[in-house]
Amino acid sequence: MEPLAARIRPQTLDDVVGQAHLVGPESIEGNVRKSAGPLRVAVEKKHKFSFILWGPPGTGKTTIARIYARALDAELFELSAVSAGKDDIRKIIKNPTADGEKPKVLLLDEIHRFNKSQQDFLLPYVESGELTLIGATTENPSFEIISPLLSRCRVFVLEPLSEEALRAIVSKAEKYLPTGRQAKIKVNKEAFDWLLGYASGDARKVLGMMEGVQTLYGAVTAETLNKALESPHLRYDKKGEEHYDTISAFIKSMRASQPDAAMYYLARMVEAGEDPLFIARRMVIFASEDVGLAQPTALVVANAVFRACETIGYPECAINLAHGVAYLAQAKKNRSAYDALRSAQEDVHNFGNLPVPKKIRNPVTKLMKELDYGKGYERYDKESYLPDKLNKKKYLK
Repeated sequence: MEPLAARIRPQTLDDVVGQAHLVGPESIEGNVRKSAGPLRVAVEKKHKFSFILWGPPGTGKTTIARIYARALDAELFELSAVSAGKDDIRKIIKNPTADGEKPKVLLLDEIHRFNKSQQDFLLPYVESGELTLIGATTENPSFEIISPLLSRCRVFVLEPLSEEALRAIVSKAEKYLPTGRQAKIKVNKEAFDWLLGYASGDARKVLGMMEGVQTLYGAVTAETLNKALESPHLRYDKKGEEHYDTISAFIKSMRASQPDAAMYYLARMVEAGEDPLFIARRMVIFASEDVGLAQPTALVVANAVFRACETIGYPECAINLAHGVAYLAQAKKNRSAYDALRSAQEDVHNFGNLPVPKKIRNPVTKLMKELDYGKGYERYDKESYLPDKLNKKKYLK
């Protein structure tokens, strides 16, 4: 028997739960007409184009891709970038479709797993239209997909499924999980709340857990769910979008002097097993970039935290990280040194290596002395030592 997720997979856009911003129909809210989602328009008008579906697991990427391919009356080829390679692409290109006329649509799951060479190989077929590519990924396409390929695809972002959407999916799934006496499984509020917290917006996780628990225990309750899952864990990919989002929130919370928010994002990273040296390294940077001259001891504290993480490690070094975060988040902020560096770098890029004033050049040879290198140098001179073109510039403000 097919897995529960496959048995209840939507066959039309009207059956898709969630992602209304992409597949929802035209509607009127109050006096405002709301346009249909772009993928619904593409399906209804049979527009043929390549696109990337970017979103968390279990949010409908494969379902939407299959519905789109059916709408085009296309021959759909499904590959996983984990195991597929160039030869698989060649076979798809060389083999004629059933009637020789159907367009070829390639659903490439986990497209971020294709390396640069493989993506380069795929590019001309997408560009020529021989293949209509639908890439599915949980990773930020701007980090993982080469620019030429990305520029030939539209990117659609899928959101984690809402509580309302997951409730609708669970309600539908209940009808497909009979007990031994053919009575239907009923998921009560306590069990649903458990599933909601476990799923992180992932319908496939919900359905897989429901099916597994029903098979093992004959009932889906909070008690049986807890038995089936020995250690709940957070969804956190240390190389993916969750990683970048969380560290960004962490830094911005410290920058805004919000120690509670910073501590929360620190806890998320610690619980997910993030490398403590990665966290501490960002704190050392933050100490100079954001705290800077307002509280110079911040750099001393941040370096001490980094050293503690090096020598102690988890779990105890989490305490050192918390100490440093509390200090940095509450410290006064002054970005003048950072801003001065960036401004000076901009002038270097704009003007190149401008001539250094002769008076501060080092006269290490007789010829240099004859050329007035070092002439007029005073140790505590008030005259600008900047190149002539920049002699009135103020970087540190």
